[in-house]
Amino acid sequence: MTDTAGPGSAGPRSAGPVRSSAVERRILDAALRLFAERGFDGTSVQGIVEAAEVTKGALYHYFDSKDDLLYEIYHSLIARQLADLGDVLARGLPPREAVRAVLTGLIRSTAEHIDEAKVFSREMHRLDGARMRSVRADRRRYHVTFRGLVEKGQRDGVFSDATPAETVTIVALGMVNQMPSWYRADGPKPAARLADEVAGFILTALEGGASAR
Repeated sequence: MTDTAGPGSAGPRSAGPVRSSAVERRILDAALRLFAERGFDGTSVQGIVEAAEVTKGALYHYFDSKDDLLYEIYHSLIARQLADLGDVLARGLPPREAVRAVLTGLIRSTAEHIDEAKVFSREMHRLDGARMRSVRADRRRYHVTFRGLVEKGQRDGVFSDATPAETVTIVALGMVNQMPSWYRADGPKPAARLADEVAGFILTALEGGASAR
Protein backbone atom coordinates (compact mmCIF):
# COMPACT_ATOMS: atom_id res chain seq x y z
CA MET A 1 0.00 0.00 0.00
CA THR A 2 2.89 2.35 0.52
CA ASP A 3 4.70 4.25 -2.19
CA THR A 4 7.32 6.99 -2.19
CA ALA A 5 5.32 10.12 -1.64
CA GLY A 6 5.97 13.81 -1.69
CA PRO A 7 3.67 16.53 -0.40
CA GLY A 8 0.09 15.99 -1.46
CA SER A 9 -3.54 16.15 -0.51
CA ALA A 10 -4.36 15.82 3.16
CA GLY A 11 -7.22 13.44 2.45
CA PRO A 12 -7.88 10.51 0.16
CA ARG A 13 -9.75 11.07 -3.05
CA SER A 14 -11.90 8.49 -4.75
CA ALA A 15 -10.06 5.89 -6.78
CA GLY A 16 -13.04 5.82 -9.12
CA PRO A 17 -16.09 3.58 -9.24
CA VAL A 18 -15.75 -0.10 -8.43
CA ARG A 19 -17.15 -2.52 -11.01
CA SER A 20 -20.39 -3.66 -9.46
CA SER A 21 -22.70 -5.17 -12.07
CA ALA A 22 -23.28 -8.92 -11.86
CA VAL A 23 -21.67 -9.57 -15.25
CA GLU A 24 -18.60 -7.44 -14.48
CA ARG A 25 -18.11 -9.15 -11.12
CA ARG A 26 -18.47 -12.58 -12.69
CA ILE A 27 -15.84 -11.76 -15.31
CA LEU A 28 -13.46 -10.32 -12.69
CA ASP A 29 -13.95 -13.31 -10.38
CA ALA A 30 -13.18 -15.70 -13.23
CA ALA A 31 -10.10 -13.71 -14.25
CA LEU A 32 -8.86 -13.62 -10.67
CA ARG A 33 -9.28 -17.37 -10.24
CA LEU A 34 -7.50 -18.16 -13.52
CA PHE A 35 -4.70 -15.63 -12.99
CA ALA A 36 -4.09 -17.19 -9.56
CA GLU A 37 -4.10 -20.75 -10.92
CA ARG A 38 -2.38 -20.33 -14.29
CA GLY A 39 -0.67 -16.95 -14.19
CA PHE A 40 -1.37 -14.00 -16.47
CA ASP A 41 0.43 -15.47 -19.49
CA GLY A 42 -1.20 -18.87 -19.00
CA THR A 43 -4.70 -17.41 -19.05
CA SER A 44 -6.46 -16.70 -22.33
CA VAL A 45 -9.38 -14.37 -22.94
CA GLN A 46 -11.31 -17.41 -24.18
CA GLY A 47 -10.59 -19.19 -20.89
CA ILE A 48 -11.95 -16.26 -18.92
CA VAL A 49 -15.05 -16.09 -21.11
CA GLU A 50 -15.74 -19.79 -20.58
CA ALA A 51 -15.11 -19.65 -16.83
CA ALA A 52 -17.37 -16.60 -16.45
CA GLU A 53 -20.03 -18.12 -18.72
CA VAL A 54 -20.35 -14.98 -20.80
CA THR A 55 -19.76 -14.18 -24.46
CA LYS A 56 -16.54 -12.66 -25.68
CA GLY A 57 -18.59 -9.67 -26.76
CA ALA A 58 -19.81 -9.20 -23.19
CA LEU A 59 -16.26 -9.25 -21.88
CA TYR A 60 -15.07 -6.65 -24.39
CA HIS A 61 -18.13 -4.53 -23.66
CA TYR A 62 -16.83 -3.98 -20.13
CA PHE A 63 -13.08 -4.54 -20.41
CA ASP A 64 -10.58 -3.61 -23.10
CA SER A 65 -8.11 -6.45 -22.53
CA LYS A 66 -6.54 -8.85 -20.06
CA ASP A 67 -4.43 -5.92 -18.86
CA ASP A 68 -7.63 -4.05 -18.07
CA LEU A 69 -8.84 -7.02 -16.01
CA LEU A 70 -5.56 -7.12 -14.08
CA TYR A 71 -5.82 -3.42 -13.33
CA GLU A 72 -9.44 -3.73 -12.20
CA ILE A 73 -8.57 -6.57 -9.83
CA TYR A 74 -6.29 -4.21 -7.92
CA HIS A 75 -8.43 -1.12 -8.47
CA SER A 76 -11.41 -2.72 -6.76
CA LEU A 77 -9.27 -3.41 -3.69
CA ILE A 78 -7.59 0.01 -3.42
CA ALA A 79 -10.92 1.77 -4.04
CA ARG A 80 -12.43 -0.07 -1.06
CA GLN A 81 -9.42 0.71 1.10
CA LEU A 82 -9.41 4.40 0.20
CA ALA A 83 -13.14 4.51 1.01
CA ASP A 84 -12.46 2.84 4.38
CA LEU A 85 -9.72 5.38 5.05
CA GLY A 86 -12.09 8.22 4.22
CA ASP A 87 -14.66 6.78 6.62
CA VAL A 88 -12.11 6.79 9.45
CA LEU A 89 -11.16 10.40 8.72
CA ALA A 90 -14.83 11.42 8.65
CA ARG A 91 -15.28 10.10 12.19
CA GLY A 92 -12.82 12.71 13.50
CA LEU A 93 -11.09 10.30 15.86
CA PRO A 94 -8.09 11.34 17.97
CA PRO A 95 -4.75 10.33 16.36
CA ARG A 96 -4.23 7.16 18.40
CA GLU A 97 -7.70 5.79 17.68
CA ALA A 98 -7.48 6.87 14.04
CA VAL A 99 -4.16 5.10 13.45
CA ARG A 100 -5.47 1.94 15.10
CA ALA A 101 -8.68 2.01 13.07
CA VAL A 102 -6.83 2.57 9.79
CA LEU A 103 -4.26 -0.18 10.39
CA THR A 104 -6.68 -2.81 11.64
CA GLY A 105 -9.09 -2.08 8.79
CA LEU A 106 -6.34 -2.19 6.18
CA ILE A 107 -4.89 -5.48 7.41
CA ARG A 108 -8.30 -7.13 7.63
CA SER A 109 -9.24 -5.89 4.16
CA THR A 110 -5.99 -7.13 2.65
CA ALA A 111 -6.42 -10.51 4.34
CA GLU A 112 -10.01 -10.78 3.13
CA HIS A 113 -8.88 -10.08 -0.44
CA ILE A 114 -5.48 -11.76 -0.29
CA ASP A 115 -5.96 -13.51 -3.65
CA GLU A 116 -6.38 -10.13 -5.37
CA ALA A 117 -3.29 -8.83 -3.58
CA LYS A 118 -1.25 -11.90 -4.53
CA VAL A 119 -2.19 -11.78 -8.20
CA PHE A 120 -1.49 -8.07 -8.44
CA SER A 121 1.82 -8.34 -6.57
CA ARG A 122 2.97 -11.06 -8.96
CA GLU A 123 1.70 -9.54 -12.20
CA MET A 124 1.69 -5.75 -11.68
CA HIS A 125 4.78 -5.28 -13.86
CA ARG A 126 2.57 -6.09 -16.87
CA LEU A 127 0.53 -2.91 -16.56
CA ASP A 128 1.09 -0.19 -19.12
CA GLY A 129 2.37 3.23 -18.15
CA ALA A 130 -1.00 4.92 -17.71
CA ARG A 131 -2.43 2.17 -15.50
CA MET A 132 0.76 1.98 -13.44
CA ARG A 133 0.66 5.73 -12.87
CA SER A 134 -2.95 5.39 -11.69
CA VAL A 135 -1.97 2.63 -9.25
CA ARG A 136 0.91 4.67 -7.89
CA ALA A 137 -1.30 7.74 -7.48
CA ASP A 138 -3.83 5.74 -5.45
CA ARG A 139 -1.09 4.27 -3.27
CA ARG A 140 0.47 7.70 -2.80
CA ARG A 141 -2.84 9.16 -1.63
CA TYR A 142 -3.13 6.44 0.99
CA HIS A 143 0.50 6.91 2.05
CA VAL A 144 0.25 10.69 2.38
CA THR A 145 -3.02 10.51 4.33
CA PHE A 146 -1.74 7.93 6.80
CA ARG A 147 1.46 9.91 7.26
CA GLY A 148 -0.68 12.96 8.04
CA LEU A 149 -2.37 11.08 10.89
CA VAL A 150 1.02 10.22 12.39
CA GLU A 151 2.24 13.79 11.96
CA LYS A 152 -0.85 15.14 13.73
CA GLY A 153 -0.23 12.82 16.67
CA GLN A 154 3.36 14.00 16.83
CA ARG A 155 2.34 17.66 16.74
CA ASP A 156 -0.21 17.05 19.50
CA GLY A 157 2.37 15.32 21.69
CA VAL A 158 0.43 12.03 21.61
CA PHE A 159 3.17 10.32 19.59
CA SER A 160 6.92 10.59 19.97
CA ASP A 161 8.66 12.44 17.16
CA ALA A 162 11.88 10.46 17.62
CA THR A 163 11.13 8.60 14.39
CA PRO A 164 9.98 10.65 11.37
CA ALA A 165 6.37 10.10 10.34
CA GLU A 166 7.56 9.11 6.86
CA THR A 167 9.63 6.25 8.30
CA VAL A 168 6.74 5.08 10.48
CA THR A 169 4.49 5.07 7.41
CA ILE A 170 6.96 3.09 5.31
CA VAL A 171 7.31 0.46 8.05
CA ALA A 172 3.59 0.17 8.83
CA LEU A 173 2.25 0.12 5.28
CA GLY A 174 5.26 -1.78 3.95
CA MET A 175 4.34 -4.71 6.19
CA VAL A 176 0.88 -4.76 4.63
CA ASN A 177 2.42 -4.69 1.15
CA GLN A 178 4.32 -7.86 2.01
CA MET A 179 1.25 -9.81 3.15
CA PRO A 180 0.81 -11.54 -0.24
CA SER A 181 4.18 -13.24 0.27
CA TRP A 182 3.46 -14.75 3.71
CA TYR A 183 -0.17 -14.44 4.82
CA ARG A 184 -2.37 -17.54 4.57
CA ALA A 185 -6.09 -17.48 5.21
CA ASP A 186 -5.81 -20.96 6.75
CA GLY A 187 -2.78 -20.04 8.85
CA PRO A 188 -2.56 -20.29 12.63
CA LYS A 189 -3.39 -16.62 13.32
CA PRO A 190 -6.75 -15.06 12.37
CA ALA A 191 -6.59 -11.76 10.47
CA ALA A 192 -8.34 -9.88 13.30
CA ARG A 193 -5.70 -10.97 15.81
CA LEU A 194 -2.88 -10.11 13.42
CA ALA A 195 -4.41 -6.68 12.82
CA ASP A 196 -4.66 -5.96 16.56
CA GLU A 197 -1.09 -7.09 17.18
CA VAL A 198 0.39 -5.02 14.37
CA ALA A 199 -1.58 -1.91 15.36
CA GLY A 200 -0.52 -2.39 18.98
CA PHE A 201 3.13 -2.74 17.97
CA ILE A 202 3.08 0.44 15.86
CA LEU A 203 1.26 2.44 18.55
CA THR A 204 3.61 1.25 21.29
CA ALA A 205 6.56 2.40 19.20
CA LEU A 206 4.88 5.74 18.43
CA GLU A 207 4.02 6.43 22.06
CA GLY A 208 7.51 5.77 23.41
CA GLY A 209 8.84 9.02 24.79
CA ALA A 210 5.77 11.06 23.84
CA SER A 211 5.30 14.21 25.89
CA ALA A 212 1.64 13.50 26.49
CA ARG A 213 -0.72 10.54 26.61
